[in-house]
Amino acid sequence: MNQLIIDLEITTDVTGPLATLAEFLAADQKPSAVLIDSDEDIESIKEFAATLSVIALNFPSFLDGRAYSSANLLRREYGYKGELRAVGDIRIDQLEQMARCGFNAFQLADGQNIEQGLERLQGFSFSYQPAFNREPLFRARAS
Repeated sequence: MNQLIIDLEITTDVTGPLATLAEFLAADQKPSAVLIDSDEDIESIKEFAATLSVIALNFPSFLDGRAYSSANLLRREYGYKGELRAVGDIRIDQLEQMARCGFNAFQLADGQNIEQGLERLQGFSFSYQPAFNREPLFRARAS
C-alpha cells in the first residue's frame, strides 16, 4: 500500500485501483475514482466531476506541468470538491504550488521523504499571488 498526504495528514491509500480515463468513459457504471494522464482532455469528465470521489492527475515527469492547469480547471470551473490527487513524478519541491492549484492529496515519487513533504505543505501561510481558494496577500491587507 502506498502512503499519501491527504488534507495535510500522512495516510495509507485505501481507494483501490483507479480507472484510466478510457476505462471510465467506456463504463456503463462509472467508477468513483479515475486517473487522468497529462496528455488527456480533462473536459471529458466535466459532467461527471461531481460524482467522483477521487481524481488523480498524473505528472509523468517533473518537467511536465500540464496537470497544474487541469487541477485549476477542476476546482475553479467545474467546482470539484473531492480528493484531487497528484501522482507520478511528484517531488516535495512541487507540493506548495500543487496545493495552490487545488491538489489536496499527494503520492510522492520513490525516494521522496513523506514527512518532509508534509512539513513543506505546512510551511506557507501567505502568498502574494492568488490561489484557487484564497486571495493574494495584498488584497487581504487592504481589507
